[in-house]
Amino acid sequence: MVAPGSWTVLVTGATGRIGFPIARALAGAHHVFGLARCSRQGDEARLRSAGIVPVVGDVADFDPTTVPGLADRPLTHVFHAAARIGPEARTDWQRTFDVNAAATGRLVDACARQSAGALGGFVFCSSGSTYEYQGRRPLVEDDPPGVHLGIYSLSKIAGEAVARFAAAEHGVPLTVIRVFSTYGPLGGAPADRLERILAGKEVVLHPDRPNNYNPVYEDDYVRLGIRALEAATDPPLTVNWSGSETVSAEEYCEYLGELVGRPVRFRFDAAAPWPLWPDVTRMHAVLGRTSVPWREGMRRMVAARHPEVLGAGR
Repeated sequence: MVAPGSWTVLVTGATGRIGFPIARALAGAHHVFGLARCSRQGDEARLRSAGIVPVVGDVADFDPTTVPGLADRPLTHVFHAAARIGPEARTDWQRTFDVNAAATGRLVDACARQSAGALGGFVFCSSGSTYEYQGRRPLVEDDPPGVHLGIYSLSKIAGEAVARFAAAEHGVPLTVIRVFSTYGPLGGAPADRLERILAGKEVVLHPDRPNNYNPVYEDDYVRLGIRALEAATDPPLTVNWSGSETVSAEEYCEYLGELVGRPVRFRFDAAAPWPLWPDVTRMHAVLGRTSVPWREGMRRMVAARHPEVLGAGR
């Protein structure tokens, strides 16, 4: 068991929406290395200012033994959030599978060897998009896999299998978190829909309405992400990772429209991605409940991203 306050943590995807706030929170009490490509100007400075040691590189060929400061400091925890996602994931499917699946196995292997048996927890960020649609009921962890977002979903299904195999080979405690609708100051699906509302564009949703989700605000996903490191087990734990409250996209978009004083126009299209509605029973049992109500989270998101229009409708 690793004593509190003595962790040495690697966070991959450390400049991203999930990786950065988790690395920042961990850096308040632990020694944190943040692996990222740092492709945008100021990325390295942003990490340093948060107390994170920047490691500039690609997870596909990462070797922890080459990182200054890690030679005599075995890793105790890894939070693996790096991934090819969005349009990038569709441009080269072989590269996407290498980064999202094969590289995960190489990372588990490399970190297990570097830690010399001290690795106390590894979190692999999978996705709620790995489920087959189940219609008008929430998705449970034992539901079958499916393709919600094409190549990306397939690569994450493969990534889960690779992570479990590699963790078993090395006896590494593992938590696979299936990520559902994170949002906050750094963006997310609700933020994308907010932008469409502000631009006067239609919000496109699946016709099997209401489109239920469990959006999870940044404060909560940071807390539950750190808890997932602590809860890692051998054999692995697989758990949905989301907000505790269910709300439809229709309802939260109407609320966003009220906050910014703009009308909301919906279009329902069978080609739109189906809603990702998680069952949170296991999450509540092993990680806990979220504490930020969805309305409060949406208000905070608008205040952070568009303070100039918050309250325009009230």
